Parts: sequence; C-alpha cells; structure tokens
Amino acid sequence: MESLLPLAAKAAARLKERGDSLAVSESSMGGLMSASLVAQPGASAYFLGGTIIYTREAGQALLGMTGSPAPKGVRPLTEDYVLAMARLVRERMGATWAMAEMGASGPSGSPYGPPAGTGVIAIAGPVERAVTVSTGSQDRAANMRAFAAGGLTLLIDVLG
Repeated sequence: MESLLPLAAKAAARLKERGDSLAVSESSMGGLMSASLVAQPGASAYFLGGTIIYTREAGQALLGMTGSPAPKGVRPLTEDYVLAMARLVRERMGATWAMAEMGASGPSGSPYGPPAGTGVIAIAGPVERAVTVSTGSQDRAANMRAFAAGGLTLLIDVLG
C-alpha cells in the first residue's frame, strides 16, 4: 500500500479543495484503494465509505443488487458494466463521485473471459469515465496494486 499513498494524497487534496465526497466499490483490489484514501489525514471530509464486492452475494447484501447493474447484454468486467456499477454506488451512497472496480488479479483469468492482469475501473459523478488496466502479469499482489494505482490516477485526472 505504501506505493499508493502519494497518489492517494494528491486525490485527497483535490477532493477536500473541491468539497466533494467519494464512495468506492472494489473487487479484485481488495480494499487497497479505499485503505490508501482513508490513510490520508482528514479523510472524513471526503470519504463516505467503501465496499469489497467479491461475490454476487456480497453485491446483494451490501448494495441491494438483485441482478446486473448494467443494461441487458452488457458483460461483466467491461467498462460499460463497471461504469453502471459506479453509478449504482453513487446513487446508493449519495456521493459526489463513486468509483467501482472489477478485475482478474491472478494467477488465473476471469470467468468472464479477460486474462489475469486485467482490471476495469470506472468513476461516476459530474464526469464519467472508465479505463482498463492490463498488466500482462499473473502476480496477484502486484496486479492489485496496479489496479489501485490506476483507480487513483483516474480519480486525480477526473478531478483536474
């Protein structure tokens, strides 16, 4: 997590300057992005909360998901799907911004098709954007960090 702290500090400063709030739903990052943001002094000024949605059961219990958050025909672990998830998190948490992530951290690929080292991160708010991070690696811990760094970088970019 140490390598994520400088990115989180930059994102935290921008959120505080703007007076914006953030909610996060992670999957294969396992809470690394949320932890790096909460590690910043004054995190309560912007961080509303986060979830780790690792199973369908968790999605139902924590976000009230009874099906896919995306329109019919949109496959999981795609930018459109993860953006729909970010929109749901934003709505449920009442945040200015919400981020969602799904990925295949490894060592094997996703049951949805993408190989290990593929992570999709999306942000919903006044601006919406989604990115795919592809490391080409099967190193689970390194991929988790790479996905979290990608999410923090996306947040910084969107906040300007």
